[in-house]
Amino acid sequence: MILIPRNVCILLLLSALILGGAFFSGCTTTTPSQGSPTPTQSAEKSKVLLATTTSLYDTGLLDYLEPIFEERYNIDLLITSQGTGKAIEIATRGDCDILAVHSPAQEEAFMAGGHGINRRCFAYNYFIIVGPANDPAGIKGMKPEDAFKTLMTMGKDNTAGVSFVSRGDNSGTHSAEKNIWKAAGYNYTMDVQKSGNWYIEAGRGMGETLQLASEKQAYTLTDEGTYLAYKGNLGLVPVIEQGDILLNVYSVITVYTPTQPSEKIAMANNFVNFLTSPEIQTAIGEFGKEKYGRNLFTPMAGGCSQFRCDCTSPATATKPAAA
Repeated sequence: MILIPRNVCILLLLSALILGGAFFSGCTTTTPSQGSPTPTQSAEKSKVLLATTTSLYDTGLLDYLEPIFEERYNIDLLITSQGTGKAIEIATRGDCDILAVHSPAQEEAFMAGGHGINRRCFAYNYFIIVGPANDPAGIKGMKPEDAFKTLMTMGKDNTAGVSFVSRGDNSGTHSAEKNIWKAAGYNYTMDVQKSGNWYIEAGRGMGETLQLASEKQAYTLTDEGTYLAYKGNLGLVPVIEQGDILLNVYSVITVYTPTQPSEKIAMANNFVNFLTSPEIQTAIGEFGKEKYGRNLFTPMAGGCSQFRCDCTSPATATKPAAA
């Protein structure tokens, strides 16, 4: 047996205690105080939900503007795209924060119901009637109302190649179509909807409606922006592009409910002001030129009096005037 001197044993024991303390102190952790983020954490961005029409979404305009808005306000902009009627239903329930659509009559009813504030128009283009290149109904260049009369007459007579695909979804485009039928002297529900197999209700968004019309070689009404975005995949050409009734104005509205959080209203107002700001108005006017050779939307750029809408006043209201 090997004997170790007493003083050596004491030194070894002290060394072991020191090393053990260092080991255990290295294994301890400091718990962060409640609510303090660690260096690898970041505060979650606030989210706002925009309900919009398919024509604004299908053209890519919102994809183009979304990152600019998000970076400027450090926000997540969530987008749901529906026909205008469905988008307004969502907003009426208070299930979104911002509404961007293109049906003035429906927008005015929404505002009158106390569901929105700070309605501002921010861009416009025109509806157009597109159809087969050989134009079997012979409507090219007609007034829109006269073209619809011709389509009705030839469609009901089962004229070869004459059919019409409607959005049929209570969208802004569908509302515009019904306005043309009314101007042409027809009751939409009684005279048009059940008038024969020539009239097809798609119940789809604008892009899908265009694709269906192309497959069937039928006529349809579309906003020109979505047509240009889909043109390369369609066997349809514009046949009617002029007429006051074809004007298509887009508006943005802050959604209001009595329980809407103030921060959501403030951020929705930021989006309204964002769309009507000179910088973004310029960006809207440039959108599409590089890809399609022309802009898909014309910005209001302050010149909106001719459309009987407000495109310049700052969005500052936080509740309806009567609330």
